[in-house]
Amino acid sequence: MQAASRESYAVVRDRLDDLARATKLGRSKAARAAAIVGIADELLAVVGLLTAEPRLRRALADPSRSGEDRSGLLRSVLGDRLSEYARELAGALAAGRWSTSVDLVDATEQLGVEALLVSAARAGTLGEVEDELFRFSQVVSGDPTLAAVLGDASAVPERRRKLVRDLLDGKADRVTLRLAELAVTGFGGRNFAASLSRLVELAAERRELRVAYVRASAPLSDAEEERLAAQLSRIYGQQVSLKVSVEPELLGGVSVQIGHDLYDGTVLRRLNQARGGLLGRTAR
Repeated sequence: MQAASRESYAVVRDRLDDLARATKLGRSKAARAAAIVGIADELLAVVGLLTAEPRLRRALADPSRSGEDRSGLLRSVLGDRLSEYARELAGALAAGRWSTSVDLVDATEQLGVEALLVSAARAGTLGEVEDELFRFSQVVSGDPTLAAVLGDASAVPERRRKLVRDLLDGKADRVTLRLAELAVTGFGGRNFAASLSRLVELAAERRELRVAYVRASAPLSDAEEERLAAQLSRIYGQQVSLKVSVEPELLGGVSVQIGHDLYDGTVLRRLNQARGGLLGRTAR
């Protein structure tokens, strides 16, 4: 999203956080979390509407129309199909200033995701959701056939969503399942694998953590993970959530990816560098 769109999104995201704290959604944690999941599903349904109706999304992002006019237009289209709180958030999105109509769609989708993450936070399961999404991504990437099926954008989405449900239903938090289903259709235009990674990162951001993807040739001990997390936290000035995958083919050492930064100390990398150097000298 461009700057104007990011500012509009930040305003509505704050409204979501305020709403999530309101006792009118329910006094118990469970009731409030369930209500927020419902709001999330309604916002994601709006994404489907905007995707299917290009004229509507262009009108809602038209800078020549007032925010009040655009919000009223969306409310008139939606009617009473959304709850009071979902209508409030959708109307606030429509009233924002969007650089492109695509930014509006992406913002609505991300707000739906944020609502799901907020519901997990209210239920006390956000860390579990983050870990389950990462473990599911590892299961999928470790099975080429499964990865090909779930990542096939030409396949019928509902069939792939059903496969996700068959794999996760009863074995993972309901928010994990809902987010994994969303990844099937490509969160923010990403492919399935990249969608899962971004959802892991958003869950960590909601907990004010940065994600470090660690590839190791052998499992790290608890002490090794603690030292690595502490070192990365000092470097980046923020607590870090390690996501460790074990890949024996690395032969030794550790590779760490955090944001755009890559620290590769694996034996495989050193061997490849040495091989490249030998080939270069041979060519001369």
